[in-house]
Amino acid sequence: MEKYFTDVSEFVDYLELPSELKSRAEQASQKFSFKVTKEFASRIEKGNPKDPLLLQVLPTESELLEKKGFVSDPVGDRNASKRAGLLQKYKGRVLLVITGSCAINCRYCFRREFNYKQVPKTTESIEGNLRLIEEDNSVEEVILSGGDPLMWKNMELEKLFKRIAKIKHIKRLRIHTRLPIVNAKRIDSGLINLLSKVNLVIYFVIHSNSCNELSPLVIGALKRIKSVGIPVLNQMVLLKGINDSVEEMEKFLRLQINNHIQPYYLHQLDKVNGATHFFVPVSKGRKLISELRKRLPGYAIPKYVYEKKGFTSKFPL
Repeated sequence: MEKYFTDVSEFVDYLELPSELKSRAEQASQKFSFKVTKEFASRIEKGNPKDPLLLQVLPTESELLEKKGFVSDPVGDRNASKRAGLLQKYKGRVLLVITGSCAINCRYCFRREFNYKQVPKTTESIEGNLRLIEEDNSVEEVILSGGDPLMWKNMELEKLFKRIAKIKHIKRLRIHTRLPIVNAKRIDSGLINLLSKVNLVIYFVIHSNSCNELSPLVIGALKRIKSVGIPVLNQMVLLKGINDSVEEMEKFLRLQINNHIQPYYLHQLDKVNGATHFFVPVSKGRKLISELRKRLPGYAIPKYVYEKKGFTSKFPL
């Protein structure tokens, strides 16, 4: 059985949403394709056009609006590129883009206009990037990104992990992924066994934005990751109508810390073309964090940050 919805009309019908949403969604999806796992879709409330999970994945006519300040490369990936698929913005760490594929196309994705055509997508083709990393002793951490690195099969990941571990000055491997959230079965025994054998300190950074994303199935998958000693951190994006209320965010952060998931970053929206309707003013974000500090322990408060082109670190807000 197909794991994904890629047809907007089928998706709208499945969720028993108004049929007029179809033509708007189909028009917007021509610019940035529509894709969502059936597992993720099963958590969306049927008949509710304002469901926070739905809002993250349903294309809308708002994506076609142009607005000053919203651009194709809001975080400066092009300028940070040392080679196709190898980016370095910050001292001591590099980012390997190993695929352009995701299990879900989030409508606010800051790489929705990223050119993945030249990105090497196998361990063999990434060798040139790995050699560049070998030549730079200042790099201690490799960050795997994409797309989603867990779209790779376990066999390919094993080859890549072993190759990275051979670089003497690399101490840490960080994996940024949304797969555990949208397809919890991906965190299978083979992957867990593989992760347990990697001779590097590993950090898992998951991407989730609201409570319903952390279903019991997802939390079970994350527990399997933690069972082999790997910390799980969560980063989220501040999104209008999804997680921009104190009540919703407090509930979400409590859910994280009650399941040993460390809140990491709350990102101010990256101003990418097509994401204007998700924007929340920084002033509101600051008030949100201020109120959360009154309600939650310090370790539950994520760092509220904005990524600026050319900066040597994320900009704290």
